[in-house]
Amino acid sequence: MLGFAALTPTYGTDPVEAIKYTMESKGLTVKDLEPMIGRSNRVYEILNRKRPLTLKMIWALHRKLGIPAESLVRPSKKAHAA
Repeated sequence: MLGFAALTPTYGTDPVEAIKYTMESKGLTVKDLEPMIGRSNRVYEILNRKRPLTLKMIWALHRKLGIPAESLVRPSKKAHAA
């Protein structure tokens, strides 16, 4: 059986992309991520790369959504300057 990372070639490149991919593939909303990340404003900060994931968030996303921890601990791509 292929692992999750093998099924999603871009999955391991960036933690935010891994979260967004999981949200899309599982039909999740920001509200669904609140138990793992915090209030919706915190979820948006993570998704917009304004705030890094904490170890507690990484662990919760890994356990509850099955995102490989090694994909979540990588440095996130920096947001491009406007």
